Amino acid sequence: MPKLEEFLRDRSPLDAKQIRRIRELTSDWQLLADLSFADLILWVPLRKDFKTWPSGYVAVAHIRPTTAATVFNQDVIGDEIEWGARPRIDQALSEAEIIRDTQPEKFGEIFIKEETIPVILGDQVIAVISRHRNAELMRQPSRLELNYREVAHNVYRMVAEGTFPYTEHSELFDPAVRVGDGLIRLDINGAIIYASPNAKSAFSRMGWAGELEGNNLGQAARSVSVVKLEAHEEAIEVGLSGKALRRVEIENAGGTVDLLALPLLAGGDRIGAIVLLQNVTELRRRERELVTKDATIREIHHRVKNNLQTVSALLRLQSRRIEDPAASAALNEAVRRIASIALVHETLSSSAEASVAFDDVLDRLVAHALDLSPRMGQLRIARTGELGALDPRIATPLSLVVTELIHNALEHGLAESGNHLTITVGRGESGAEITIFDDGVGLPKGFSLAESSNLGLQIVRTLTENELRGNIDLVRTPAGTEARLTFPI
Repeated sequence: MPKLEEFLRDRSPLDAKQIRRIRELTSDWQLLADLSFADLILWVPLRKDFKTWPSGYVAVAHIRPTTAATVFNQDVIGDEIEWGARPRIDQALSEAEIIRDTQPEKFGEIFIKEETIPVILGDQVIAVISRHRNAELMRQPSRLELNYREVAHNVYRMVAEGTFPYTEHSELFDPAVRVGDGLIRLDINGAIIYASPNAKSAFSRMGWAGELEGNNLGQAARSVSVVKLEAHEEAIEVGLSGKALRRVEIENAGGTVDLLALPLLAGGDRIGAIVLLQNVTELRRRERELVTKDATIREIHHRVKNNLQTVSALLRLQSRRIEDPAASAALNEAVRRIASIALVHETLSSSAEASVAFDDVLDRLVAHALDLSPRMGQLRIARTGELGALDPRIATPLSLVVTELIHNALEHGLAESGNHLTITVGRGESGAEITIFDDGVGLPKGFSLAESSNLGLQIVRTLTENELRGNIDLVRTPAGTEARLTFPI
């Protein structure tokens, strides 16, 4: 679907602020469609500037109600009409007034009643909403429908006065609540003058007995909430007074209800409010389960890290008791490899994320390797680039591979000559690359990674091919040795 700017490029004088206002309106206007049981179409005038008369309109948005059947089976976004083809739209634009009480017109097999509302920002009409309802469904409205329509008229008037959508705290609409989940209508003092059946059911499940209407909503909500802290009680009553856009949550053994209070204005004065309700009991239960699950996973990583450190300490003690230098060196290599795995688990145990910030791990691996090198004071290690967050299934084998490559460079390439080790990392859309270069003695002539008997390099090749599904190349250059590792993400 084309973007709003594409519809209007070189065809409308709307600036960035006005386009943003249209986006804010269409992000919140499901409320309008549901309250009025109507399809809504947003029309933007086509003209060079605000001083010239428009040649027509283009439909930039269309929404259907969830409270009634749609009257349009096909989307009309992108449709254009000429000036004069829809007089009510022209009238709403030119007069900056809501056009109501029109006669129904036949559309296919049904009669549709159209009303138009100007969308105003500052002193400019920047668009027009056309509202389309099935006239047959309007003849014998229920009490719910009458209240919804009265509220809808109030909100449409706010659109025409430029006070809806709310410019302050618009983030409170996310996640969105639906009219059908429950609606309460308040008078100017915060007393309930109407509660939909779903709203009554929500309070009944919370333990409220009796009628809601006639009671103060803030006091009713406070009485059923299990949280009895004085500050929280005050927050509930203030939040549900209807004086400002607020979101409040109440909870007890019967469940959890989310309430969004929306003040209704007329001419800048508050005339009441509506409160939309949503039963979020299951959502909160799942969130608590996720928090518990995340805490459990972090605890598991912490225990794995501790166990690996215990194994590492035992091997280190064993290596000190072995007189054979080769055996002692082998145990020390095992200690180093276990330590690199433990570092990944330590990172996961201290992070709220399910991924590994591998750049931090890499820095610690480099620092640890440098501490173990007998030429520590003479070596210079530089790292450039970033890998970002990686899945633990990639981070664990990758830490082992990088550890082996770094130690191979320090123990062989830079053991006697050379002073610089350069690590370059990079990440693309589908893969990553790590290059480790040292300016030491270089690889021996005829070297082949596939035929090398070096245990560390065998581990590197096996993990790269089997775990990382990548490729590893060790090449001799005129300046030293370069190990290039590539793998998909």
